[in-house]
Amino acid sequence: MFLYHLTLQRASSIYNCVHGNFAGTKQQEVVVGRGKILEILKIDPNTGKVIQLYSTEVFGTIRSIIPFRLTGGSKDYIVVGSDSGKINILEYNPTKNVFEKVHMEIFGKSGCRRIVPGQYLAVDPKGRAVMVGAVEKQKLVYIMNRDDQARLTISSPLEAHKANTIVFDICGVDVGFENPTFACLELDYEEADGDPSGEAAQMAQQTLTYYELDLGLNHVVRKYSEPLEDHANMLISVPGGNEGPSGVLISSENYITYKNFGDQPDIRCPIPRRRNDLDDHERGMLFICSSTHKTKSMFFFLAQTEQGDIFKITLEVDEDVVTEIKLKYFDTVPVCNAMVVLKTGFLFLASEFGNHYLYQIAHLGEDDGEPEFSSAMPLEEGETFFFQPRPIKNLVLVDEMDSLSPILHCAISDLANEDTPQLYAVCGRGPRSSLRVLRHGLEVSEMAVSDLPGSPNAVWTVKTSVHDDFDSYIIVSFVNATLVLSIGETVEEVTDSGFLGTTPTLSCSSIGNDALLQIYPDGIRHIRSDRRINEWKSPGKKYIVRCAVNQRQVVIALSGGEIVYFEMDTTGQLNEYTERKELNSEVICMALPKVPQGEQRARFLAVGLADETVRIISLDTNDCLTPLSTQALPARPESLCIVDMGAQDDSSGTNTTTMFLNIGLSIGVLLRTVMDGVTGELSDTRTRYLGTRAVKLFRIPVQGFDAVLAISSRSWLSYFYQSRFHLSPLSYDALEYACGFSSEQCSQGIVAISTNTLRILALEKLGAIFNQVTMPLKYTPRKFVVDDESSNMIMIETDHNTFTEASKLQRKQQIAEEMIETADESSRVEVVKLAEQFLTDDLAEETFTSPKAGASTWASQIRILNPIKQETLEIIKFEQNEAAFSVCVCQFNNSPIPGAVYVVVGTVKEMSLAPRSSSGGYLYCYRLVDDGCHLELVHKTPVDDIPTALCSFSGRLLVGVGKLLRIYDLGKRKLLRKCENKQIPNHIVGIKCSGQRILVSDNQESVHFLRYRQSENAMSVFADDTMPRWVTQATLLDYYTVAVADKFGNLAVLRLSQDARDFIEDDPTGSKSIWDRGLLNGASQKLDMLSMFHIGEAVSYLDLATLIPGGSEALVYATLSGTIGMFVPFTSREDIDFFQHLEMHMRNESSPICGRDHLTYRSSYIPVKGVVDGDLCEVYNSLEPTKRRAVASELDRQPGEVSKKLEDMRTTYAF
Repeated sequence: MFLYHLTLQRASSIYNCVHGNFAGTKQQEVVVGRGKILEILKIDPNTGKVIQLYSTEVFGTIRSIIPFRLTGGSKDYIVVGSDSGKINILEYNPTKNVFEKVHMEIFGKSGCRRIVPGQYLAVDPKGRAVMVGAVEKQKLVYIMNRDDQARLTISSPLEAHKANTIVFDICGVDVGFENPTFACLELDYEEADGDPSGEAAQMAQQTLTYYELDLGLNHVVRKYSEPLEDHANMLISVPGGNEGPSGVLISSENYITYKNFGDQPDIRCPIPRRRNDLDDHERGMLFICSSTHKTKSMFFFLAQTEQGDIFKITLEVDEDVVTEIKLKYFDTVPVCNAMVVLKTGFLFLASEFGNHYLYQIAHLGEDDGEPEFSSAMPLEEGETFFFQPRPIKNLVLVDEMDSLSPILHCAISDLANEDTPQLYAVCGRGPRSSLRVLRHGLEVSEMAVSDLPGSPNAVWTVKTSVHDDFDSYIIVSFVNATLVLSIGETVEEVTDSGFLGTTPTLSCSSIGNDALLQIYPDGIRHIRSDRRINEWKSPGKKYIVRCAVNQRQVVIALSGGEIVYFEMDTTGQLNEYTERKELNSEVICMALPKVPQGEQRARFLAVGLADETVRIISLDTNDCLTPLSTQALPARPESLCIVDMGAQDDSSGTNTTTMFLNIGLSIGVLLRTVMDGVTGELSDTRTRYLGTRAVKLFRIPVQGFDAVLAISSRSWLSYFYQSRFHLSPLSYDALEYACGFSSEQCSQGIVAISTNTLRILALEKLGAIFNQVTMPLKYTPRKFVVDDESSNMIMIETDHNTFTEASKLQRKQQIAEEMIETADESSRVEVVKLAEQFLTDDLAEETFTSPKAGASTWASQIRILNPIKQETLEIIKFEQNEAAFSVCVCQFNNSPIPGAVYVVVGTVKEMSLAPRSSSGGYLYCYRLVDDGCHLELVHKTPVDDIPTALCSFSGRLLVGVGKLLRIYDLGKRKLLRKCENKQIPNHIVGIKCSGQRILVSDNQESVHFLRYRQSENAMSVFADDTMPRWVTQATLLDYYTVAVADKFGNLAVLRLSQDARDFIEDDPTGSKSIWDRGLLNGASQKLDMLSMFHIGEAVSYLDLATLIPGGSEALVYATLSGTIGMFVPFTSREDIDFFQHLEMHMRNESSPICGRDHLTYRSSYIPVKGVVDGDLCEVYNSLEPTKRRAVASELDRQPGEVSKKLEDMRTTYAF
């Protein structure tokens, strides 16, 4: 069994985020690390939109990123710490739009290891040195410099190791041009390690240690070390030299402290807390991320707490000595992994969970009336300041980046009856959770919709001059008239444009530098810039049926199959070519390419005929109207479009494009054929089914490049983006005709006709695979099931460390009573008002986070919702500390109501996570009533452990209670236990069945196959795995094969051997399976491993699904980082050989950018087996042309054939 791995949607979580001038221009970019993806983003200062410039898979794990700039340089480099055991210095090349390796130096073993550096990075603010630190012991310093050609050089590593030391953070200290100095938060555990009583571990203190790189002696010395009072988690470097006092800010539990060398005393300030907070007051408060903003005259820090509150931190300085730290509440935003402040005044937030945000800093919070807290204010030890959180005032939300992270559960089904399956994913954590309905397609922004009189059949936009930035007119054609609309601040009808309004129009366009052209059935109307009008009338009883126009050429087809050609001369006059071309079939469609830059004319004309052929005809002066090539088609052509696509940079740095002939057929199929720019020959045809209607094609501009809009029963966009061709449907109503549109409000849009309306649309999120519809949820969604009849979802939501609504109200009441009790008589009236206001205040928890109730507290509920209407039908809330963990839809054979559908929910009371314990669980049995819209409680059954897995089984219910597997049946007062198996070793996390065969997943010991023997009423394990796997998801592929994903990001396909099958058939009693325990108390039969692959992210969903109508089944997975991917089976030995050899060549030709060997990465835990990595194979399309040709020749193929094979593998199963 061989599989092909494809990623459909790349990870959307962001773990690392830095900013700098990576392109070498004055504009700053943002580089983000998404686990195994490195990406560069540009923030448009005019529109405030986040634009993805380039994204690449590193085939490794990005542990840390930091920018650095050599002294006097204008461009930032990127230092990446990864699991490759190498320091990687990358440079962004804006011309080629790629990251390029500048240096890659090996310093240790690969993998994320405790003592191998890469977890922490710090740079000297003057760009002279970089420190790479490990979690434990090792730290290396590299000196950066320039050679005589101004290229970056890197020294050999200098060691700064210290044994038995755990590092918490490192940063570069700004000491001007003195010896580079690095500050480290360290903890020495040597004494604690040798003390069995544990007292030394309790007494262990963190230290702030300075390491100095002596540039003269070329070595690193441990300059100074100082113990810290509080446990710290983060260091913030303070600007030094001429810009500030230098030193570091230390973020610790409940305090922020400033430290520096010399006479500088320590300045310590408490972290303010929310007034009347429902959180546990004993819980410490930490700053978790920060960003520094620095100008020539001032600097400040923005730091965010665990609750999402951002504080502006400033330092009061007196002659280079810091006298006080000032903190001021700035705003509250969702909790972040990283945040960066750009010079343009934008604040980019990489959220911990959920969508990422871009804010504009509207005010610096100086005159907003908020109290300012200072370290100079007298406070007792342990006391702190209080502030009142409020909606954002200083920030303005500008843009939002969709993020699916973390995906907790999925379902792929066509619940909306749209022919194409939708992907339903539950994402997020706590109050920021959501249900996302994902549909394959590009998101369309509707800018304007207006009704038209009658039913229009075509629309065009024209510019009055080639130098205009925006379009001047919209022309709409009807059956017997033409409407002309002028584009300005408003769109209104005009009658003096020169266009003929009393006839339908076949085509309108700009021609030459400043003229307009209208083609209608009876002739051609050429409108000059001085309003002179030249007309050409069709001869005799003939009329114009089809036409094609570009900037300088016009071709028309008369009824009867006659072609007439016009070309514009230097004076702007249209001249008819002396000869006409007679074709032996009716002309259905025509197309001209754009006139190439610097040339007089386009060389080719494409004509689609009724005899199911497309002919390429020369327009060159030497052989004008001579046929060059013909392509036979499977059906009549409906529309043609010739475009140059593919801005691929070759080694010379110039852009090379390929000419494509797009053919829309009457049967709803799109053909894309490569057209030779010299000979006009057609080759390398790609086919794609688009819909049930005939395909109409339109050339439209997208981000400065030509793209093709194909309209069938659904609209599709064919475009080239980030070194790859995309063909994506538009998630919008069916269109009938379209044209490019440009105005001040919408610089690059589409004007289209849909029924009797004119619509102006914009496409913004190019490259996106899915568009999303989001429905917010209250708690973290754990799992959902779908009722097949009503298509409603039954979802369980559970949060740890959270109050239920009732408990929250009770706690608020308690705090309000305490406020009134402790108030003086004089201020009691005011306090009562404050208490009433506190009770009525309700801050949005999706922004302000939910209050932390403490360990072992849970809040949970069941939600029934209609996923199509995004409507909640019913919510059933559980009591405080009761948590739902499993849900299942089933039907019982002995149900008193025949055909009744039951929903069983497994809950647990007062569960503690570590060590796992609880006071017992329950199985709630509900009956679905009112057409699946409501639940009616039948009864609840107590169980003695956590019911983590449920599964319907032959009219009964399989339940995993801790490590016990049980079969329950429906009783009158509770569920009745019928059978039990105690052979699962640790804890059941999943159950699947097929016939009488049961697959049980254990959280540490992989999967177990059990057989239920009805005659003995017994379940026995007859096969298990040879390896321990920490299973997160498992699914049956067929009766003998199972796919298993573990928490380390591995996916394995296991199969029962032929012997095991025979053995089951030979032993009908099953008693042998019970007593023959085999090796080490395991089952007597073992599963064989067919395939093994390291995905690199923990898989939270795994199932067989069909993603496109009429497509084959694939194994689809989703991960906690927001990745959606799939494994597809190879169908021929020839394909296996081809892709294995392509993968082998790609490993040599395109080594991963962070230095991790591709083969060892995909074999991180167990050697890769039986899987070809399609993500690596698809890098082939972004190689330089010379390398593509070299790889293709090694495979005995043409480069186009290799690209076609890659595209076919993707489009056969997905998109």
